[in-house]
Amino acid sequence: MKRFISVLTCLFLLVVALPVQAAEDMAILQKEQYKIGVGDVLDISVWKDEAQTKTVIVLPDGTISFPLIGQVVAEGKTVVQLREEITQKVSRYVPDPVLTVIVQQINSMLIYVIGKVNNPGRFVLNTNVNVLQALTMAGGLNPFAKREKITIMREEPEGTKIFTFNYDDVSEGKNLDQNITLRRGDVVVAP
Repeated sequence: MKRFISVLTCLFLLVVALPVQAAEDMAILQKEQYKIGVGDVLDISVWKDEAQTKTVIVLPDGTISFPLIGQVVAEGKTVVQLREEITQKVSRYVPDPVLTVIVQQINSMLIYVIGKVNNPGRFVLNTNVNVLQALTMAGGLNPFAKREKITIMREEPEGTKIFTFNYDDVSEGKNLDQNITLRRGDVVVAP
């Protein structure tokens, strides 16, 4: 809960455009910030310049298009990083731009629950969700599921990482480390 409140506080501070903090404070802030993903809707505006105000969707290739500067990679960047990059590029055309970037809608935080659950499918996350919660979102396990052989597949730069999950153990309070927090793109498989 503290982390959730901390993230909300960071987002609030970004929106109200507080003065630039010390470098080490900014590094801590960026570490906890949401990373923009494909499908997210962003509001980008340059103060006192209506022509430079735009709502954009992050395209499947991870880019957005913005007036004067064209394509910019947004995927994987924080709001602060994207704002700084666009500000730098726009400053060639607009003197001392005051730029605001706001994540209007989060559409990229998806997980997938497949296999022997009552309602398999794709689920949008609006908060941190662990495996047990994801299985609940999918309507729970059906009677034919192999409760001790649930796996979570996560794509990482070095390849697919697989986590194991024993439903009965976790629901009885054992091996709680198996009940990991899911990340964007994770696939929960209930065989």
